[in-house]
Amino acid sequence: METKALLEKIRYCNSLTSYSRRKTIPVKVGDVIIGGDNPIVVQSMTTVDTMDTQGSVEQCIRMIDAGCQLIRITAPSIKEAENLRNIKEGLKKRGYYTPLVADIHFTPNAAEIAAKIVEKVRINPGNYADKKKFEIIEYTDQSYQEELDRIRERFLPLVKICKEHGTAMRIGTNHGSLSDRIMSRYGDTPLGMVESALEFLRICEDENFYDVVISMKSSNTQVMVQAYRLLVHKLEEGGFKPYPLHLGVTEAGDGEDGRIKSAVGIGTLLEDGLGDTVRVSLTEDPEFEAPVAKSLVDRYENRSNHAPIVDINHYPISPFEYNRRDTLEVFNFGGTNVPRVIADISAIPGISEKEMKQVGHFYLPELDKWKMNDQGADYVFSGSNPIPFMLPNGMKEIQFYPVWLKAEDQVNKFPAFQLEEFIAAERLHYGLNFLLLEDHQIAQALPVLEGRKDVVVILHSDNLHNMPALRRAFFELLENHSQLPVVVKVNYPMQPQDQTMLYAATDVGGLLIDGLGEGIMLGLDAYQGLERREVLEQIKLHNSVSFGVLQAARTRMSKTEYISCPSCGRTLFDLQETTAMIRKRTDHLKGVKIGIMGCIVNGPGEMADADYGYVGSGKGKITLYKGKEVVKKSVPSENAVDELIEIIRKDGMWIEPEV
Repeated sequence: METKALLEKIRYCNSLTSYSRRKTIPVKVGDVIIGGDNPIVVQSMTTVDTMDTQGSVEQCIRMIDAGCQLIRITAPSIKEAENLRNIKEGLKKRGYYTPLVADIHFTPNAAEIAAKIVEKVRINPGNYADKKKFEIIEYTDQSYQEELDRIRERFLPLVKICKEHGTAMRIGTNHGSLSDRIMSRYGDTPLGMVESALEFLRICEDENFYDVVISMKSSNTQVMVQAYRLLVHKLEEGGFKPYPLHLGVTEAGDGEDGRIKSAVGIGTLLEDGLGDTVRVSLTEDPEFEAPVAKSLVDRYENRSNHAPIVDINHYPISPFEYNRRDTLEVFNFGGTNVPRVIADISAIPGISEKEMKQVGHFYLPELDKWKMNDQGADYVFSGSNPIPFMLPNGMKEIQFYPVWLKAEDQVNKFPAFQLEEFIAAERLHYGLNFLLLEDHQIAQALPVLEGRKDVVVILHSDNLHNMPALRRAFFELLENHSQLPVVVKVNYPMQPQDQTMLYAATDVGGLLIDGLGEGIMLGLDAYQGLERREVLEQIKLHNSVSFGVLQAARTRMSKTEYISCPSCGRTLFDLQETTAMIRKRTDHLKGVKIGIMGCIVNGPGEMADADYGYVGSGKGKITLYKGKEVVKKSVPSENAVDELIEIIRKDGMWIEPEV
C-alpha cells in the first residue's frame, strides 16, 4: 500500500509529529465559542440538587471562580428543566453570565424545555430514545431502519427547538450506556460508540443544524482514546463537518488516581491536537475539576514551538485498537511480562534501608527481613550512588556503567550505558544491560543492537513535544524489526505534584495506550543536590505515579480500581464519603475493579468493565452488582458495604487485609 493511501486510511489528526490543533467548525454557546481557532474551553458539572436554586447558584459561582467557562447541570425531569431558569436568573443577579448546559438522559420532554432556557443541551444517544435491558436483539436491515425512523421522530422536536432558539447541543456517547440496539449490531466497541453518535448527527445535518459538539466517553482509557480517534476518522470519511470534540474520561475517581486516569485519556488526545473543550470528572467537589483541566490544557499554549520531529512515512500500528508491541523477553522485561517500574533514587547518596519504603520496600529490623507492598518498584536506578546494603530478592539495582565496573557483585547489579560506552565496552552483564538512548539516537544505535538479546533500552526525549517524539522513536524500532524491550523515561523540572501526575500520565500513558513501552521511569535530574527530605518525597511521588500510569492505561493492575462517578444533582448519596468508606475496606484487593455510582444513570452500563458495583437506587437504598448482573436490590445503605464484601467473598475474590 502506498504511504499516502496508508496515511489516509488511519487519518485522525493533522500530524503525528508536528503539533497542530484539528480545525473544527466553531459552535457558539452563549458568549463562549467552542472550536474554530478559539482556545480549549474548560467545563464542569454541579453536584447540588437542581431544585436547590440557591445551592446551585452558590456552587456555580465557586466553579466559575475556579476557572470553569461552561457549567453543566442535570435535568432528569421537567421540574428540574424548568428550574434552570431560576438558577440562570440567580447567577445573573450576582453578575455571572457563564453559559449553562442541561444534562439530559431519559427524558426528551425535559430536553425540549431546557433547550428554550439554557445555552446548550447534552443528550446521551444510548438513553435518549432507546431502552437498555442488556438484551441481544436480532435486527434485519428493515427492522433496524424502523428503529432509526422511531429515533428520528423522537429526536426531531429537540433539533428544531435548538435551531429556533440558537441553542447548541452535545451528542455525548458513553461507553457504558450503549443501547441494546447498538450493542446487538456493533457490540461493545468503539465503533458502536461512534455509530451511536452518528445516527443522531445525521438527523441534525438533515435539518441543517450544525451547532453540535460530540463526545465519546469511557472509564476505560484505551476504549476512550480509540473511540475519539475513530470518530474523527469516520467524520472525515463520511463527509461530515469537522465538529468540535468534548473530551473526558468518565468515572475517573478521586485524588491521584482520578487525575492520572483523566490525563491518560484526555492528554493522549490533546497531544495529537484533538479536543476543543475538556471536563475532568473527579469524585470531588466540582470546583476542584477546572484547575486540573486547565493544567492539562495550558500545556499546549506554546507547544507549536517544539523542535522538529522527523515525519512518519509508515504507520506500523492501528490507532483504533490495542495491540501490544511484540518484544523479546530480556530477564523480566518484554515478552508477556507486565511493564516494569524503575525507580530513580540516584539523587540520594548512601540511601538507607529505611528510606527504601519510598519505593514500596520495607525493612523490618527486628526480624531482619524485607516486605514489599503492591507498589514495590521492580528496579531501582542508583546511578553514581550505589546502595550500601544487601537488597532483597524482590528488588534489583541499576548503576552507571563506570560504577558497575568497580562493583564487587556484577551479577545481581546491572549496568546502564550511554551509547558511546556501549559501543566501546569490553565487558557487559551476561544477561541484562540497560542502554540510555535519546529519541534521535535510535538510528545510530540500531546497527549496534542488531541480534542482541541482552539489552533493555531506556528511552527519553528532551523535545517539548515529548510523547510524539518518543512515539516516533518506537516507530523507527518497529520499522527496523527491533524487538528489544523499551522503558520510557521522562524528566520534569521542579513543579507542583499535580503537574507531575498529569504530564507523566500523558507522555507515558499515551504510548502505553498504543501498546508501546515495557516499563516506566520518572527521572530525578531536576532534584540532584536538593535537601534529602525533598528528594525522598519526590521519589515516593514518582513511584506512586509510575504504578498509577500503568494501571490507568490498563497495562498493569497493581491495586484496587474504583470506577466512581463525579457527583451530580441525580446522586442519591454522598459519593465522596461513600467512596472513601468503600476504599478503606477494600483497597487491599489487588486488581479488583469496583464501580461506585450515585444513581441508575451511572449504573450498570456506566460501570463498563467493573467487577462489582455499588449503585444508588433510592434514598438510603443501594443495588449491588456482580459485573452487570444485579445480585441484591434495595439494600439499606448502612449495610451495603458489608453486603458488597460478602458478594466479593462468595465469589472467591476476597482476601483478609494484613494487620
